[in-house]
Amino acid sequence: MNHLPVNLYRAAQIRALDRIAIADFKLPGATLMERAGAACFAHLTTHWPAARSVGVLCGVGNNAGDGFVIARLAHAAGLRVCALQVGERDKIHGDALTALQRLEAAGAPLVAWDEKALPPCDVWIDALLGTGLNGEVTGTWRAAITALNASARPILAVDLPSGLDADTGHVWGDAVRATATLTFIGLKQGLFTGAGPDHVGALSFNDLEIPAAVYTRELPSATRISGAWVRSRLPQRMRSAHKGAFGHVAILGGNHGMSGAARLAGEAAARVGAGLVSVATRPEHAALLSTARPELMCHGVTTAADVRRVLARATVAAIGPGLGQSAWARALFGQILDAELPCVIDADALNLLAAEPERCEHWVLTPHPGEAARLLSSTVAQVQRDRFAAARALQKKYGGVVVLKGAGTLVVAPDSAVYVCDAGNPGMASGGMGDVLTGVIVGLLAQGLSLTDAACVGVHVHAVAADRAARDGERGLLASDVLAQLRTGVNPVMS
Repeated sequence: MNHLPVNLYRAAQIRALDRIAIADFKLPGATLMERAGAACFAHLTTHWPAARSVGVLCGVGNNAGDGFVIARLAHAAGLRVCALQVGERDKIHGDALTALQRLEAAGAPLVAWDEKALPPCDVWIDALLGTGLNGEVTGTWRAAITALNASARPILAVDLPSGLDADTGHVWGDAVRATATLTFIGLKQGLFTGAGPDHVGALSFNDLEIPAAVYTRELPSATRISGAWVRSRLPQRMRSAHKGAFGHVAILGGNHGMSGAARLAGEAAARVGAGLVSVATRPEHAALLSTARPELMCHGVTTAADVRRVLARATVAAIGPGLGQSAWARALFGQILDAELPCVIDADALNLLAAEPERCEHWVLTPHPGEAARLLSSTVAQVQRDRFAAARALQKKYGGVVVLKGAGTLVVAPDSAVYVCDAGNPGMASGGMGDVLTGVIVGLLAQGLSLTDAACVGVHVHAVAADRAARDGERGLLASDVLAQLRTGVNPVMS
């Protein structure tokens, strides 16, 4: 995905850009449809050069029109084409109808799908449903999606996988699991989060040669975090630098049986370049942590005064890794709120916040969907149904910067700007990954990055480190494996 644009849009915005190109820049809709079909056919021949037969499953809208163009071009190239249509044929109109007429005039008929198993083809084209979908897929449409997924052949989705919500990444009952998706005009934000990454496959983009001036008429709904942007926030250090220039992090956590979480967060903060890192933890854990990682300054704390002494030396703080929800945990949480330091709130500290909500402008909240649901008095299903709406609601209620973790992690800034991380992998679904992310973000805060920049750079560096660590396989990936890759990510001049 390194060559994708950074701007993301909602479906209504894509339709607006399409209208602007047609009405104001005199680009006929039929021309755009021809370009989309040609781009898909070129993608097919490039990625499956040995294919001798192509199946095209079409609906009744403009997405189907793209499919008709693909079928015509494949037929002209001498491939065996099976063009099947779902839905009522008399609903095909406009540019899509013109494309259908050209297909049939070329001698490649469109056949109504009879809900039987799809005939064998080397590659299938998903041209069923476009960005206008906003309700449950049922009946013949759902059967067609099921048949595509059961075909056991590569699937190229036209613009987006049918059944996937272009705005949210929600699956409307069922959705095509594409091998690859070629999307047009603008990147749809739903391709990058929720269930989107499970259905999109390898994502490519084509702007259909729309003039750059068209894009000035619609502000993006979100921004994809890019490696280039991250590098711009991590300048090379001055040769005269010293540890005092890079902040002092305080990590609060590590309750009984959970000292490892505090260590992971502390080491992550150090690995991304924080000058000093202190850990305030249970007294019985302090010596153990110092022995395991001597660069951490570990303090056993039992009273509020103990915690205040640690925080008095810190420039930034993080609380949550291994914290628990005991009286000891609540006491630590109260002290970090009183200290008014820039801070990261994670794990059980988020659960304590959910129990007694308050708003703060100098913190970064890093909930996973379960924690987000508690913070919003909602459910995980509701959060995941529209992650963009949930992340915005969290920021509006609690202030600061919100990082909604998961596939396609979202960052919502105080100015309501939304950022999306498309790096990372399923191997990150293991204990301790969130603790490492907490340490990464607070370590970047310590070095002077703003709340928003620390959150965006942090989630990207963390995810890319996990991708590097997963080169030998995703299953069995450990948080400590990710720790070992962090230095490369925060030293981009050397990487």
